[in-house]
Amino acid sequence: MSTYLDFEEPLKALEEQIEQTREIGNSTGVDMSDKIRDLEEALTKKTKEIFSKLTPWQRVQLSRHPDRPYTLAYINAITGFSFQELHGDRTVRDDKAMIGGFGLLDGRTVMFIGQQKGINTKMRQYRNFGMPNPEGYRKALRLMKLAEKFNKPIVTFIDTPGAFPGLEAEERGQGEAIARNIYEMMQLKVPVICIIIGEGASGGALGIGVGDKVVMMENTWYSVISPESCSSILWRSWEFKEKAAEALKLTSSDMKRLKLVDDVIEEPLAGAHRDQEASFQNVKDKIIQYLSELDAKKPEQRVEERIEKFNSMGVWNG
Repeated sequence: MSTYLDFEEPLKALEEQIEQTREIGNSTGVDMSDKIRDLEEALTKKTKEIFSKLTPWQRVQLSRHPDRPYTLAYINAITGFSFQELHGDRTVRDDKAMIGGFGLLDGRTVMFIGQQKGINTKMRQYRNFGMPNPEGYRKALRLMKLAEKFNKPIVTFIDTPGAFPGLEAEERGQGEAIARNIYEMMQLKVPVICIIIGEGASGGALGIGVGDKVVMMENTWYSVISPESCSSILWRSWEFKEKAAEALKLTSSDMKRLKLVDDVIEEPLAGAHRDQEASFQNVKDKIIQYLSELDAKKPEQRVEERIEKFNSMGVWNG
């Protein structure tokens, strides 16, 4: 059964009407095709109306939608289930919130890395709600170095509410692990593509977010802090999260305009969760396009342009 957000309630009502009308037609033998067609047209019109004027907070809600596909779903769809997961950071343990391994993209071997949230309560606990510990980032770096050794491109999928903030994570060097990843990713000689498929929060996102192409899906967000946390700091309450989301300029269109991401990948009309197959195909097509562009450049040129891109962020020319 589909889950509907508060602003999607009109769509739920129309979809229920369509289903009820279809059932009436089936049970009575009456031709209801005209009525169904009118309702479907009304549904399409209402969907376009709602999704053409989403607020930043509504896009944050969409990025967290429980039906939205997570990293493993994208990887399996893109690779045709050829993905071979690799485990462990060779120091502490295997962090289940961070996954990575090789997979085939139209016959080409690619290293895929990303945060995995979990599809139900039990799996979310197992995956630590997509919040990696230091060993998760160290595992990611180990896999990136492995990809560089064998001259394989890297694709990262970012979807995290942030790196795990627990005491034990800090004791094992959470900040150092993220900083080390940022430093090392700047200098990787293979193509690196980073895609924000859900939440892109703070250093937890940056830890696997440095690449030649950093792109966002349409209904995602990317910011140093979540709207709720920003609201609690500025107003001592979560009640102003919508105002905070507006002020943070965290949507894909804002980030593209501010030149903090390189591109925005379109989602199906009602969001990635309503047509997952179309979302998978959009992402796959874009990865192939980006790799074609990056393959045409020499490693030294890619590294130089990558460093220049990140160095220019936040520079004000008054």
